[in-house]
Amino acid sequence: MLIVEALLLKALAIPLLARIAWLDFTTQKIANRDVLLLLCLGMGSLLLLLLRSGSWWDLGLSAVAGLVLFLALFPFWILRKIGAGDVKLMAVVPFLTGGNDLVVFSVLLLVFALVTAAAMKNPFLLPAGAFRLYVQHFDRKGVVPFGVPISVAAICTVTFVIYKSVVLASSSGILDQLN
Repeated sequence: MLIVEALLLKALAIPLLARIAWLDFTTQKIANRDVLLLLCLGMGSLLLLLLRSGSWWDLGLSAVAGLVLFLALFPFWILRKIGAGDVKLMAVVPFLTGGNDLVVFSVLLLVFALVTAAAMKNPFLLPAGAFRLYVQHFDRKGVVPFGVPISVAAICTVTFVIYKSVVLASSSGILDQLN
């Protein structure tokens, strides 16, 4: 049953990530309270999985990845190339996705960051006129809401982790044993 609770904590992070993406898109700010709540959800999920497996590997890998991401992105914040909220969000996401699924998150982040960069460079390719004007405002200001691709990649990764766990549970017969 610990797996179900761990997956529930991950699922609770999806609406919070959507909120972070929307607020970053509209206000270019990521609240510390939202990042701390994500950290609590991620740590809780990892601790529940740790209790079940008895292995510290996933938690340790997530902590190291979070620290490496924070240290790698911190100089970009000092140079004002990326916001402090984006740095903190990137440092917390490994706790949410888990160390074993960081590759999935990294690939998705690369794809969504490239899509965001393309949208910022070519706003006329977008369908809605109002959205075009909004993106042009970002281009003039030089501000790109990097929390949006981070959040979307994290949502997709968490959804993949939940799907993978449900498929594994149903194919191994665990769900039949619970009924």
